[in-house]
Amino acid sequence: MTKKNDSTFKSRFMSWLSGENSPLDDELESIVSGEEEAGLDMLSFERAELEEEKLELRRDKLLLDEVAESRRMHLWAKTKGAKWLNVFYRTTAFILCAAIIFFLLSTVVALPPFGAEDNPYNNEVSQRYIEQGIPETGAVNFVAGMILDYRAFDTFGESTVLFVASCGVIFLLKLGDHAPGKPSKAMLEAEYDDRHHEPKNDGILQFAAKFLTPVILLFGIYIVLNGHISPGGGFSGGAVMGAGLILYLTAFGFEKTRRFFTYKMTRWISVLPLLCYAGMKSYSFFTGANHIPGGVPLGTPGAILSSGFILPLNICVGLIVMCTMYTFYALFRKGGM
Repeated sequence: MTKKNDSTFKSRFMSWLSGENSPLDDELESIVSGEEEAGLDMLSFERAELEEEKLELRRDKLLLDEVAESRRMHLWAKTKGAKWLNVFYRTTAFILCAAIIFFLLSTVVALPPFGAEDNPYNNEVSQRYIEQGIPETGAVNFVAGMILDYRAFDTFGESTVLFVASCGVIFLLKLGDHAPGKPSKAMLEAEYDDRHHEPKNDGILQFAAKFLTPVILLFGIYIVLNGHISPGGGFSGGAVMGAGLILYLTAFGFEKTRRFFTYKMTRWISVLPLLCYAGMKSYSFFTGANHIPGGVPLGTPGAILSSGFILPLNICVGLIVMCTMYTFYALFRKGGM
């Protein structure tokens, strides 16, 4: 030990004998306080671990309770719940059906006897149709005069409904656009399915379609053009012409049908007659509401060129119905035109 260390030790020893605090005591206190703080930190860490374990146990318990409750609800729904739902459904259906039957029978009992003069359908409206139908519309067919003149606005709504329905079917079922001469994969698959289920080499069907299709189309045109002077009109004639196109399509397929009836032509034939119908009836509505002479001659009743706007309106309706029927068949069959 050196002299310096010896003197330092003696000075510390003498200060300890005289009752003064030794630097060793301060060091000892700092060591003890550090150990106490470390112990407190360890205790708080253990407490945090215990709290976390409690939370985990609580979460596990809640999860188990939730699973048990879910199983109990599913079991109830399959047993007692299904039974109560079945009872409620049958009871509600019985009450609803009984109420409908009661109101229908009450209405039937309250109806006037058939053929009575004071029946609701024997009013001034039907009397006006019968007595003034020919002078006011020029149509020998009272039904055509009523539908395309007196109630032409309703018929325009029906034609619009057909046009909108056709557009909706196109939006839902059309296979999509493609480059000319380059059909898409969906179109090739649809063409394969179409040829697989309905082959185009049926000689009997093709031979019959060659003769029947022109006859059907001519008959449909006749029904449309004579709708104001005989039974028929745009709806029935358009349905007949649509049936002729469908027969030709079924016999010869889309490739030959597209030579004279393409998708673009179908769109124009559907849109233009509807616009013409709207224009003609808007003119007649305006002139009639303002008591202005329309200037459209009614012609001679019974002649082919008579009844004012009824003949061209019949043509418009017939074209719309024909295209709608063909569009529905083509799209539901293959998704293309």
